[in-house]
Amino acid sequence: MNNFRRYLLIFLLFPLLFFAEDGSKLWLRFPNAKTGISADKIISKGKNPTIEIAKKELMNYWQGQTIELRTEKSLKNLKDGYTIKSNSDKIIISAAKESGLLYGVYHILRLQQTKSDVSQLNITEKPSYDVRILNHWDNLDGTIERGYAGHSLWKWEDLPNKISPRYEEYARANASIGINSVVLNNVNASPNMLRTDYLQKVKVLADIFRPYGIKVYLSVNFSSPKVLGGLENSDPLNKNVQQWWKEKASEIYKLIPDFGGFLVKANSEGQPGPQDYGRTHADGANMMADILKPYGGIVMWRAFVYSPSKEDRAKQAHLEFVPLDGKFRDNVIVQIKNGPIDFQPREAFNPLFGALKKTSEMVEFQITQEYLGFSNHLVYLAPLFKETLESDTYSEGKGSTIAKITDGTLRPNKITGIAGVANIGEDENWTGNHFAQANWYAFGRLVWNHELSSEQIADEWIKMTFTDDQNFLNPVKEMMLSSRETTVDYIMPLGLHHIFASGHHYGPEPWGDYKGGRPDWSPVYYHKADANGIGFDRTETGSNAVSQYFPPLNEIYGNIKTCPENLILWFHHVPWNYQMNDGKTLWEELCFKYDTGVKNVRDYQKLWDKMQPYVDEQRFTEVQSRLKIQARDAVWWKDACLLYFQTFSKMPIPYEIERPVHELEDLKKIKLDLKHHN
Repeated sequence: MNNFRRYLLIFLLFPLLFFAEDGSKLWLRFPNAKTGISADKIISKGKNPTIEIAKKELMNYWQGQTIELRTEKSLKNLKDGYTIKSNSDKIIISAAKESGLLYGVYHILRLQQTKSDVSQLNITEKPSYDVRILNHWDNLDGTIERGYAGHSLWKWEDLPNKISPRYEEYARANASIGINSVVLNNVNASPNMLRTDYLQKVKVLADIFRPYGIKVYLSVNFSSPKVLGGLENSDPLNKNVQQWWKEKASEIYKLIPDFGGFLVKANSEGQPGPQDYGRTHADGANMMADILKPYGGIVMWRAFVYSPSKEDRAKQAHLEFVPLDGKFRDNVIVQIKNGPIDFQPREAFNPLFGALKKTSEMVEFQITQEYLGFSNHLVYLAPLFKETLESDTYSEGKGSTIAKITDGTLRPNKITGIAGVANIGEDENWTGNHFAQANWYAFGRLVWNHELSSEQIADEWIKMTFTDDQNFLNPVKEMMLSSRETTVDYIMPLGLHHIFASGHHYGPEPWGDYKGGRPDWSPVYYHKADANGIGFDRTETGSNAVSQYFPPLNEIYGNIKTCPENLILWFHHVPWNYQMNDGKTLWEELCFKYDTGVKNVRDYQKLWDKMQPYVDEQRFTEVQSRLKIQARDAVWWKDACLLYFQTFSKMPIPYEIERPVHELEDLKKIKLDLKHHN
């Protein structure tokens, strides 16, 4: 057999090998460029870099009728939204801003990609939030704090002279889902980020992102005037400090006229802040806000603050910020994590939402899976995001959801925003796990329109990323939609929280008791298991964290009979033999939850193996490999938690449940080398 025939035979037998996918295209797998629309079928006036990108996307990928792009100032009430109207002759996309036209183009390309009818379109889109921002926890040395997809995209050592093509690919991916802002660096910020040489590097990224409608922001270290400027201190009321920030802002805006502003983590986890000088969070935020105000910049001041204290950690942000309500400038937004602890698999929503009546609030979600198995575990996060946004705070009576409080519906704010801690790195597939791309996508779609359903977003993403074949689409969508609850079941069901191994937060360590260290970094601080029961008493007889919620939630959460069972151990110390709604004891319920989580992950493995005919070999194998890790980890979690908590309950593991395969003492000896998990 000659070589040609041999290669032809291999090609026919194994076509997928020749079309292996590395995941780098994300959801932007548009039809072949050769089939795009001709330039004469795109009608637009004026030249603008953003419009040129929109036209290029259409010329490369649009396969339909003539398209007209119109900028209409009368649509300014839509902000950077757009309208799309179609008839038999053409489609008209109209927007007040050029970025709106680009978003509209991506909308019709998404409709084409998902094989939707575009013949009778009458669409009006207005984004739910003004600032739709990714927070990168990237460090100047290229590492990423809580990043699980390789090193940082930003090659600071190469900039400003050498420019990676991925910078523009990143901007394009964000624009395609409506993300319009990016914080480039870690909230645990290095003062060096504000050095002139780094600002010149930042300018290069800002110039690349601008045509895609994306503004650049920076995390800043509060002690920068002292560290970089050589000043005596960084007291926000010190005139010299104020002058230093004023000169620094002037320098930034000369380089980047549309610079967005600052993100600040202050007086939290050892970071410097205004309290170091006897000042308040408002003093620090307002000093920066006044300096940014002439340029239209904003300050996003994080409410993630807690310190070594006898007070329940879940209460601390509320205690610190509620007394400052009404004292912040109108270009300050207090950025609040979705829950009061720290991005747990499930948390009660943060009681600060709604409590700040006169202060702009924005939600901070985590897209990267710090507490959800890193990029090893398949966990679709749209249900978690929706759970928070749809939570009713009752701050203005029934219907006062977090979404309506933060999007300006109930409290008209000068500017609204929402943030997500990015899960993006330099891995070929961007996010480590191919399915983790769905969380980047879901965040973008939800912050553009928080009324979209988790199912609708998953449906879009699967069709755009894999295939619209119903034999693949329906079972994979079901797997995605159940995956967050499955993960809660095998990690921390019924309101258990923060019982992870210390430092890296991968894997269980419910026995962790860091004697001599900070109590609130110890798992035993959170689960409080003893001979009587398990759970953190946050009722009136405990820390009284329930008092931070508005009626009737304080009473609902505070009563063990009415507290939602998926949060019962968050708010109550529950006896082991307490009877749950389904008749099981708490101990039995805990056992069955862990077991259900394990079984579901194994079902995901079986399901994915059946999907092999519909997926290219590379992505199929890589997802299969991650599911193996997830299945092993689920058993690890189940055995560690049940065997450890059984030492307190003294009750048998129900016989219907698979027996533990580990010994508790062996599990206690596990110390991870995180290189295997990043």
